[in-house]
Amino acid sequence: MPLLGELALALALMLALYAIGASVYGARRSAPQFVASARHALWAMFVLTTIAVAALLNALVSSDFTLEYVAAYSSVTLPLGYKLAALWGGQQGSLLLWTWLLTLFAAIVALQNRRRNSQIAPYVFAVLAGVAVFFLGMLNFITPPFQELAVPASRGTDLNPLLQNYWMAIHPPSLYTGYVSATVPFAFASAALITGRLDDSWIRTTRRWALFSWFFLTLGNLFGARWAYEVLGWGGYWAWDPVENAALMPWLVMTAYLHSVMIQERKDMLKVWNLALVGMAFGLTIFGTFITRSGVISSVHSFTQSGLGPYFVAFLVTAAVFYVGLLLFRLPTLRTPAEFESYLSREAAFLFNNLVLVGIAFAVFWGTLFPLLSEAVRGVKITVGPPFFNQVVGPLALALMFLMGVGPLIAWRRATASKLVSCFASPAIVGVAVGLALVWMGLRQWYVLAAFSLAAFVLATVAVEFHRGVGARRHLVAESRPRALANLVAKNNRRYGGYIVHVGVILAFAGIVGSSFFKTGVQRVFKQGQTVTVGSYQLKFLGLKGTETPEVEAEYARFSLSQDGRSLGEIAPARLFYPVSRQPASKVALRSTPVNDLYVVLAAADDQAQTATVEIFLTPLVFWLWAGGLVMALGTVVAVWPDVRERAAIAAMLRSDEAIAGEPAAGGK
Repeated sequence: MPLLGELALALALMLALYAIGASVYGARRSAPQFVASARHALWAMFVLTTIAVAALLNALVSSDFTLEYVAAYSSVTLPLGYKLAALWGGQQGSLLLWTWLLTLFAAIVALQNRRRNSQIAPYVFAVLAGVAVFFLGMLNFITPPFQELAVPASRGTDLNPLLQNYWMAIHPPSLYTGYVSATVPFAFASAALITGRLDDSWIRTTRRWALFSWFFLTLGNLFGARWAYEVLGWGGYWAWDPVENAALMPWLVMTAYLHSVMIQERKDMLKVWNLALVGMAFGLTIFGTFITRSGVISSVHSFTQSGLGPYFVAFLVTAAVFYVGLLLFRLPTLRTPAEFESYLSREAAFLFNNLVLVGIAFAVFWGTLFPLLSEAVRGVKITVGPPFFNQVVGPLALALMFLMGVGPLIAWRRATASKLVSCFASPAIVGVAVGLALVWMGLRQWYVLAAFSLAAFVLATVAVEFHRGVGARRHLVAESRPRALANLVAKNNRRYGGYIVHVGVILAFAGIVGSSFFKTGVQRVFKQGQTVTVGSYQLKFLGLKGTETPEVEAEYARFSLSQDGRSLGEIAPARLFYPVSRQPASKVALRSTPVNDLYVVLAAADDQAQTATVEIFLTPLVFWLWAGGLVMALGTVVAVWPDVRERAAIAAMLRSDEAIAGEPAAGGK
């Protein structure tokens, strides 16, 4: 099987090179048979990378320790689920997963564009194949996943204990899916620039791909935050770590693109800006991969020191020069006569929203890169920590919340003063009322007051939009309110799915603010029978308990838990030790409610004295961070759900492409 995997990767690289040549030749020479051949090459490339993935998974499951990768990231005692997850637990395997996803998406694009986008599809295939050439070249020549050991290992080194968690079984695949799928809009944008077909057809074709990428970037960041919260044992979920930042930046830029593209579709504006955002999103996914694999910045999330950094930098620079060159070449044809009529308009609000999102991304990028620049220039690595990011991003986040409330209600083109008052009176009253109520309750932190007031303002604007939509529909059609609401969302799914996403963002924002400003913690050394009160919770130490299996040795600190005198059972944080890898880990005890989380970590245990050193955190509202992420995911599903009008638009575009290609339209002779 390893030899089969090696052969499959070598053939896939040759097919990727062939697909580039056949696509470009077929487009330049008007030879559709070559374009069809390139399309078939993309499908075959996917089959071959699937064979390579299957070969590595087979080696992991069967504990084939003749392979260096299997010996480094698996063991005979590793459970089956984590043997499968070891595919992305190391550098070579994660790059193979990345490449497999890329070839999967390229195959889907080739399937979707058999009969449409005939003018730009060949160049889309060429760009996708070009990106695949880089990753397949890395897997074939730089970091091969099927490298054999001179002397086979006896039992393997085991997967890193921090990765032996169910969140790590879904976090990397989700994040990689979001990363890799951003290549598809980049390929279409590149093809549109190459061919000069710069109308909205490439945007309509890639809208779902952009939402798909954003959806999985959202889930990837959410799952990663949850993993950090449960596994790392420090009571937090985000530390502005370089790898965390690398996952956040493309999400911010893709969010900006999804907003600004609506202005282009409606007003034929911001063409250059949208093309720039697509290029930035793709570039940031490659930059994130560079950060993770180069070893130039230390991170708990990154792979070990390696020599891959220069290759990723070279690829990133090449892609940037290629794309920026195309953009500059087509700049004269991208200018349109359309202009903003007023700064008091929805398009202006969307533009400011874009500027804030890109501003946050730039601040995060600068803070992430600054230690490298300082070391290169001055020879001293200056650490940029959470205070910098909090001070810069915090105020920008408030501005973003305000614009989220303004955008849905303000009119296109130009808003009058009377219209502004009628639209925003109710939401503004709700926001001010919430702020005053919090002051009356004793809250004095200006940021928290502003954050929750703006959150209430945005939720009120969304409620107003749904109320108006339902009222208008019931005025036209005799329906009950629930039925009118369901039909309203179904027939305007893109718009109202976006509003649901906004609700999710506000819930997550409230969870972040509440958990950041009101988190409390204590550290205590407990003897058996001692009790501590944290908030409304009482914890009584019952003693230590040890367990042992071939995979892991564990020592638990047992506590009885009660709240206001009412028993809630037992909780038991633990210290884990993995004998194969000889590495420790923590198992957090967690009780989560919509009001707060009780988070208990066993820092140390003394068996002889029967004492336990325990850290206890009480974190308000963090539940709403996870709930908000799920609401964002729900809103995205609603937004991407196809409707009748969109199918009709696609059919019209297909007929147009057939007419351009000189083929008979459907039903013709």
